[in-house]
Amino acid sequence: MSERTIHDRRWWILGTLVMSLLVVVLDNTILNVALKTIQQDLDATQSQLAWSINAYTLVFAGLLFTYGVLGDRYGRRRALIIGLVVFGIASALSAFSSSPEALIASRALMGVGGAAVMPSTLSIITNVFEPDERGKAIGIWAGFVGVAVAIGPITGGVLLEHFWWGSVFLVNVPFVLVALAAILWIVPESKDPSPQGLDPLGVVLSIVGLVLLVYGIIKGGETTEWGSAIVLGPLLAGVAVLAVFVLLQRRSRSPMLDVTLFRNPAFSAACGAVTLVMFALFGAVFFMSFYLQYAREYSPLEAGVRLLPVAIALSFFAPRSAKLVKRFGVKVVCAGGMLLMTTAFTGYMLIGADTPIWVVELLLFVQATGMAHVVAPATESIMSTLPRERAGAGSAVNTTVRQVGGALGVAILGSILSAGYRSGITPSLSVLPAEVRDLAAESIGSTQIAAAALPPAAREQLEAAAVDAFIGGMHAAALGSAVVAFLGALVVLRWLPGRSAAAPVAQEPAMELAA
Repeated sequence: MSERTIHDRRWWILGTLVMSLLVVVLDNTILNVALKTIQQDLDATQSQLAWSINAYTLVFAGLLFTYGVLGDRYGRRRALIIGLVVFGIASALSAFSSSPEALIASRALMGVGGAAVMPSTLSIITNVFEPDERGKAIGIWAGFVGVAVAIGPITGGVLLEHFWWGSVFLVNVPFVLVALAAILWIVPESKDPSPQGLDPLGVVLSIVGLVLLVYGIIKGGETTEWGSAIVLGPLLAGVAVLAVFVLLQRRSRSPMLDVTLFRNPAFSAACGAVTLVMFALFGAVFFMSFYLQYAREYSPLEAGVRLLPVAIALSFFAPRSAKLVKRFGVKVVCAGGMLLMTTAFTGYMLIGADTPIWVVELLLFVQATGMAHVVAPATESIMSTLPRERAGAGSAVNTTVRQVGGALGVAILGSILSAGYRSGITPSLSVLPAEVRDLAAESIGSTQIAAAALPPAAREQLEAAAVDAFIGGMHAAALGSAVVAFLGALVVLRWLPGRSAAAPVAQEPAMELAA
């Protein structure tokens, strides 16, 4: 296949890559609405249920960077194909899991496949599109990531209404097969024409460091005891291992990651912006999901439909953000997006259980509009600082900071929500037996389960108090999101280069293409 043919088919290639991406991102958002059903059918404990999510997250985060580097060396299409095959097989295994342990193991295997898919799609886009169109292509890529986050709960709700819980995993298989056929037909192979030697120690250190870091974040969110040894131990160990990794990369003749890239504000400030926006976004999605289902009493499907403004805004604005960047510069566009997100998060602090739903929908639309003008331009800024032959490593860095930022958002803002809820609901729990009060204070769902044993009048009173306490905790978490988004705007304004001071785009060497 010639480079001219590849260029002519670039938008079809993008469609194929977006399909591959949607399979991975959509599955994780679908799973959230199926957890209650899975818990009942498999008789899973709360801890086992949590690990069905965490097993994927840990493996996914730990392997992202390694897959990006391996894709540069051995072929990005090859990495994408391997990732989809593993993801499809693991999805089928998850669908027919007969025990919580089997589900956890198959979910970990899904993480192995998913970690190969995400960085491969972005690095292939970088190699297929020329700089003048790359911003639009990356905007479409980023927009569909957000669309998948928004439509996942809708898809999950529809599947659960008509099929068994395994359908939320089995639905991946036909999409994987179609994506694989399209990749083999139309997507070109690309890799570094002059690959450096593989660094086994660097690979191990990057995996161990990222797994420890993300594990510590997860445990912090679960326990809310950020100063305990079980949280600080893996967090500090992860930071230490990654610090050793960076030191070795600086001295290596063939580094996996050129750490001097972080001296370039177009790279480092953009990474910081992506991290902060994902922190604020995932934390907000976390508490808004609970708000819609518990405070507004929507079913999972109804709650998913209420998230459609997010999908609409992202799919419309993300591809168009490139035009604004050309006119105003990436600094102005990203800062404006962060401020829009700050406005939306501040608005969440004013809503209650009886707020007109159109107000909530409007805030969701504003939030997603802001995100569309941050993630796509910041991602393009990251990728434009790298030569094409190292696109896999750059894509992996982008995806890794997204993952870490999102995990931190859910963990920290979830802890704020939990602490605020516990403080608000505790005075009302005196109507419950003493032995169940502590468990009932953990979440609004736990309180409602405990309240079910009370007489009708007392139950209604406690449930009303639970909603009030949740709204108070949500306001505190929304404040945290607003502060982080505002800090992101300051980071962008201070360090991200403006249009006149932007760092030059890395030289674009020719791709090495396989026929």
